[in-house]
Amino acid sequence: MKMTTWRSRTVTAFLACTAMLSAPAWAEIKIGSVLSVTGPSGFLGTPEKKTLEMYVERINASGGIKGEKIKLVVYDDGSKSDQARTFATRLVEDDKVVAVVGGTSTGASLAMLPVFEEAKTPFISLSGGVQIVEPVRKYTFKPPQTDIMACQKIFEDMKKRGISRIAMIYGTDGFAMSMRASCQKAQGEYGVKIEHEESYGPADADVTPQLTNIKKLAGLQAVLSPGIGQGPAIVTRNYRQVGLTVPLYLSHGAATNGFIELAGNAANGVRMPGPALLVAKDLLDSDPQKKVLIDYTTAYQAYAKEPVSAFGGYAHDGLFLLLDAMQRAGTFTDKDRIRDEVEKTRNFMGTVGLITMSPTDHLGITLGAFKMLEIQGGKWKLFE
Repeated sequence: MKMTTWRSRTVTAFLACTAMLSAPAWAEIKIGSVLSVTGPSGFLGTPEKKTLEMYVERINASGGIKGEKIKLVVYDDGSKSDQARTFATRLVEDDKVVAVVGGTSTGASLAMLPVFEEAKTPFISLSGGVQIVEPVRKYTFKPPQTDIMACQKIFEDMKKRGISRIAMIYGTDGFAMSMRASCQKAQGEYGVKIEHEESYGPADADVTPQLTNIKKLAGLQAVLSPGIGQGPAIVTRNYRQVGLTVPLYLSHGAATNGFIELAGNAANGVRMPGPALLVAKDLLDSDPQKKVLIDYTTAYQAYAKEPVSAFGGYAHDGLFLLLDAMQRAGTFTDKDRIRDEVEKTRNFMGTVGLITMSPTDHLGITLGAFKMLEIQGGKWKLFE
């Protein structure tokens, strides 16, 4: 069966295709997850949790996989990386999960992956940092776009619009620090120069002093602000308050409706790279990704009674990458065979785009997986 066709079937039909999976009658498919459901990254981890729960409920209600139900074990790390590692150990040693789909933040994923690598447990991260998959680690994969890709997409847009002199204000979380380093490396390739930098901590509720320093810069053409959680919304609100008028670019870590709610009217005019999921209705009907996006959007909004977010989409991709691998491996108990099949993934259409893994690429997407977006009237719009 081709991986690109399964989502054109119902969940029940998909399950029927898994009849070849071999497992003893007592087996239970235990999938673990550690997410940031509370804390500063709660509005990112919550849709991830709801997405995983939604699909597990649907699969189990349809009879499970070859009669065996999925047991989803979810822990909330409270947006704390040390907590994430503690729960990673619990998933391996106490819960004895066969695989893990989770890791809302880059910091959490980086803290957990050594645990899963040592335990030889397939780990599909939902975080953006490129260090998660570079260098390639045997048991670690991830569908979300990376921070270096975000830098490239932003600088590509800046170059097209004649922007070359910029400032950067970034958070000190793992993702933002990773993206800062990536953008520093990539700037020269696009003729962009980061002329000034400011930073803020995870507990900072006001960054007007840093933005006031940026406002004083002569010849400034734009500001770039990597970050996740509440930080990007604080930057955006303060940005308008100090009277900065040059374009503000954020990272895909802010590509959520939660960001728009937190930033309010200040979000209008903000630009960022993001997944096609946020503008699914604007895609051509001939776009092969559109059906996947609309199907997920329809299912999630009916279940959660709220708009979709990119992070919920990452959870969708992570779960079904794993289920597809199990199907092709013919097992949901043999970790190594499942790992091998995740690595053999070809032409999997996810909410992030087309995914093709290999022994040297555990990300599997290209820059085309990003769309350039702008918030207009409180809504996501294509900006390309």
